[in-house]
Amino acid sequence: MRKVTAIRSAAWTIAWSEAEGRHVYLQDADFVFDDSGAILSVGPVWTGPVDREIDGRRLFLMPGLINLHCHPSTETMRRGLTEEIGSPLLYGSTLFEYLSVWVSDVDAKVACAEAALCELLLSGCTTITDLSFPYVGWLDVLSRSGIRAVVAPMFKDATWTTANGHAVEYRWDLEQGRREFAAALAVLDEVAADQSGRLSGMLAPAQVDTCTPELLRDAMDEAVRRDLPLTLHISQSHTEFFEIVRRHGCTPIEWIEKLGLLGPRTILGHAVYVDSHSWINWPEQRDIARLGSSGTSVAHCPTVFSRRGAILQGMRSYLDAGVNVVIGTDTFPHNMAEELRLASTMARVAGRSVASLPSEELFGAATTRGARALKRDDIGKLVVGAKADFVLVDLDCPAMRPLREPLRNFIFEAGDRAVRDVFVDGRQLVENGKVLTLDQDDALARVEQGQQRAMVGTASKDWAGRDTDALAPMALPIRPIVS
Repeated sequence: MRKVTAIRSAAWTIAWSEAEGRHVYLQDADFVFDDSGAILSVGPVWTGPVDREIDGRRLFLMPGLINLHCHPSTETMRRGLTEEIGSPLLYGSTLFEYLSVWVSDVDAKVACAEAALCELLLSGCTTITDLSFPYVGWLDVLSRSGIRAVVAPMFKDATWTTANGHAVEYRWDLEQGRREFAAALAVLDEVAADQSGRLSGMLAPAQVDTCTPELLRDAMDEAVRRDLPLTLHISQSHTEFFEIVRRHGCTPIEWIEKLGLLGPRTILGHAVYVDSHSWINWPEQRDIARLGSSGTSVAHCPTVFSRRGAILQGMRSYLDAGVNVVIGTDTFPHNMAEELRLASTMARVAGRSVASLPSEELFGAATTRGARALKRDDIGKLVVGAKADFVLVDLDCPAMRPLREPLRNFIFEAGDRAVRDVFVDGRQLVENGKVLTLDQDDALARVEQGQQRAMVGTASKDWAGRDTDALAPMALPIRPIVS
């Protein structure tokens, strides 16, 4: 016997209008769902049976946010280490010189994932794409969290290294690449057998510059065979752009177009350094048009690039070209609400106009556009028959007042501070600002321990023999207390 929950007279609801093909506001609406995870009614007064009622008169109800690019198993541990560092001779990137120095062990990966999933839920995120190299306990922690997760096990043929801080070397091991590919497919088989309905899979060759053409083609063939999306880090650094030019005489986007990887199945992580980017000075500007005409999605993650002084130039040009731009967090904090705010700010800076990214388009990038990238029509919107993945925002939160425009208040002022409750598949995962399925404090304590373990022997792993304090200096000097 199904159990029905009704949120009565929600002050504001972002509902989906099928007739208009857009999100719309409803006021004083009833919202009804059952424990199968299906939305039964949005708007009219519900007169059917109800097992649980929630008073919605001081609540703003919106669809859960969809995060198309994040790394829960690694990023939390880098807090306090990588916010203000970057290789000065590698255009400010942290990819090649720093990330291999502080590496999470298996226990730390589980703890990082738990902590990150808590942050994501608390910021109103209900669906994530988790790009991780497979580790013990991965699917278990995703299942325990209750979040809707697209599992994207990464694989590659090469690893990065630098011996001097200004040149990147690639260590190729094609046999290892094939073993990683096989391991990723085994994970996807396990995901396909999941009975919860909340886990799905995605092919994830790690980076365009660490995969051979053969591995990229085989990954796409497998994505087609399994009817799954494919994601790939690309155009994420100035160094990578010109490495692909050195190898193939064309831009990274043009290269994967030749390989047959562009299309509506593909979600590109970042695609910042395209041929029209001012740091590139390329003689042609065709990359964005390639993305738009092919129906490719781009997962835009502004925080990680803004920390290095870089920017996607700009989101308006991608949207106008027909690119399906979606939102990801990539780095820490795993805060989708803050990522939306920064995406708006950076789009306006790049476009030099307040009109560069209206709130409706921004919100769509984190909801319905995200669903489109995942080839789904049942998430990212509140409509009868869709999944009951939604967020209840507290209108009594000071940052939500005065209340004239609830979505703008949420994006530009309140953010995660106003998130009260979060439901996925009709199951409540956050109640009164507390995650019910995971222990956030315990996870963070274990992350701290894992970070301490990772910092042991830093100097032996760094090409220049620097310890952690030399690589990532404290923001302020530590002085002894003088009595």
